[in-house]
Amino acid sequence: MPRMRLDKLLAHLNCGSRKEVQAMIRAGRVQVDGATERDPAAKVESDTAQVVLDGQTQQYQAQRYYMLNKPAGVITASRDARHSTVLDLFPEEIRRGLFAVGRLDKDTEGLLIVTDDGALSHALMSPSRHVEKVYEATVEGELLPDAEIRFEKGLTLKDGTVCLPARLERLTGDGAQRVRVILREGKYHQVKRMVAAVGGVVVQLRRVQLGGLRLDPALAEGAFRALTDQELTMLQKPASESI
Repeated sequence: MPRMRLDKLLAHLNCGSRKEVQAMIRAGRVQVDGATERDPAAKVESDTAQVVLDGQTQQYQAQRYYMLNKPAGVITASRDARHSTVLDLFPEEIRRGLFAVGRLDKDTEGLLIVTDDGALSHALMSPSRHVEKVYEATVEGELLPDAEIRFEKGLTLKDGTVCLPARLERLTGDGAQRVRVILREGKYHQVKRMVAAVGGVVVQLRRVQLGGLRLDPALAEGAFRALTDQELTMLQKPASESI
């Protein structure tokens, strides 16, 4: 790992905000390799230096990236007093510092990235990046004959919300009406609202892809696993221009 500012390292380790840890360092509460360090900008070897705050050794941990197959019924939050959250699906010993990238509605299933990398989260969720999100849905009702064309042109919803051009594909399967929706943004209940605008009602929704990363079909509902190096590279690729 490269050398890192001491205040940035402590903030990364969830010891406080950058401002808070800077105050701790200046107050003489931090030792690096046995010597008190009062300069927040001091550079340290993040993976080998012994950093101690108030007598407690702070262990650097490489950033973590997980694929979660989110089940319906849990909310995308770090903590909630009334509902189970996606982080409750992770063992307590690895949960510290993790958060979900973006959100899926409580009743939406499928691909969710859980990490402690704020920069990656910002890059994936930034509206300017237009990262593709692919959903598959079971739909009731009769879709308009020109629903695909309306998606391609960009829908304006009943409340005036303007949606970017998207793609709607009708899928075959077991008598149920199935569709695939590909978006490059993430407005509130967007898939459900767009499908409603062309005559349908979403009764089941599952995200299967984010950027270049597809949900592992072997990953059980409610299970998670670390991303491979190849998958992380795929996730970091620029947004597709296919829509």
